[in-house]
Amino acid sequence: MLNSPDLKARSPWSRLNNVQAVRISPIQNNKINHDIRVPGSKSFTNRALIMAALARGTSTLTGILKSDDSYWCIDALHKLGITIETVDETVTVHGCNSKWPVKKGDLYIGAAGTIARFLPGALSTDKEGDWVIEASNRMSQRPLEPLIIALTDLGANIEYINKEGYLPIRIKAGGLRGGPVSISGKVSSQFISGLLLASPFAEREVTVAIPDTIVQKDYVRITLSLMEQFGVEAKFNDNLTQIVVPKSHYLGRDLELEADASTASYFLALAAITNGRIKINNLSVKTNQPDIKMVDVYEKMGCKVVRGEDYIELTGTPNLLGGFEISMKEMSDQTLTLASIAPFASAPITMKDVEHIRHHESDRISAICKELGKLGIKVEEYKDGLTVHPGNPQPESLDSHDDHRIAMSLTLIGTRIPGITINDPGCVSKTCPTYFELLSQLGVNIDYKK
Repeated sequence: MLNSPDLKARSPWSRLNNVQAVRISPIQNNKINHDIRVPGSKSFTNRALIMAALARGTSTLTGILKSDDSYWCIDALHKLGITIETVDETVTVHGCNSKWPVKKGDLYIGAAGTIARFLPGALSTDKEGDWVIEASNRMSQRPLEPLIIALTDLGANIEYINKEGYLPIRIKAGGLRGGPVSISGKVSSQFISGLLLASPFAEREVTVAIPDTIVQKDYVRITLSLMEQFGVEAKFNDNLTQIVVPKSHYLGRDLELEADASTASYFLALAAITNGRIKINNLSVKTNQPDIKMVDVYEKMGCKVVRGEDYIELTGTPNLLGGFEISMKEMSDQTLTLASIAPFASAPITMKDVEHIRHHESDRISAICKELGKLGIKVEEYKDGLTVHPGNPQPESLDSHDDHRIAMSLTLIGTRIPGITINDPGCVSKTCPTYFELLSQLGVNIDYKK
């Protein structure tokens, strides 16, 4: 069943709410040759905003991502009494040292999975407060229980308002005790990050044990790195099965955020399938963002990659190579990107170990298989992945499933094949409201249907 657009979750930073569809036309001469800068990282933006709000003192964050997810984060913090000044891509946050100025209210977070997982713990650190967190229809169907159980074990008082294990929830703050706690990481690494973000404010040291596995460990490492930059140094073993967070607090600081590696990957993929060249001028392969590993995949497919000190340059190939199987577990958001360029490869490509993406903005495995099938591409769907065979995509109207990554990935096909239309393109505002504008600047013809 298709996800219908939840327009309430679109923020004032959205740009395409009145656009029903976009038609993509292939790039002139089927090639691009550009240097670009991509927007800031969603992962860094929302983590840094929450830490800055919890901190003692003032923080200035430069290079934030202005998207739906970050808008709803800032909106929630405003409603909690945090003073935030926003000028272009820079925000100044006056921290509350875990004592939220507004002690009662309803907080709407749109479809922001990061905020759904980060805010419950952050609110629970206060000694008093009574808040309700509500979200979009789809976010209210995404699991939250592992995090809530762990926070409750630390002393949080959190109630489910409707369905157990899901938003909306009510938080009656009374502080966190601290001590040992166990949490699963096999559904979402954000559960672990949400727990870690709150842990410095517990009454005593928190020892977090992960008894199973962590999907996308690098996002937990990003959380730990940002915590250290805000003055809290946790201790952890190499595989992150045990993390010790000392009783402490965050200190306000100035921080320049990284560009978004996930967004950058779409433009690198564009060069890959058009035998063109793209240079990303504000991102390095040294980032901890896991989607940067797609650079290695493009290279495996025959592209030439230059890894600069502060840039990444990719030159495509007229013969994109396939014929391999790959675990996408650590860069699962890019499963759809690889699936969308796979029809242009020389042999089938199998993507596996991503069962958890069935619980994201859409059932992403099912959705991408359905849309590629509409194009006449042979696809095999598995519980934890899919195989995409080479083919000649046919002109078709495709559905975004109200999922930004579905929309952005399928758009790539339209840069090679005429007659591709993406319905409800406005969902890209969740992470990259300027996506189609950036494509236009690169020479892709975008026809907007209102």
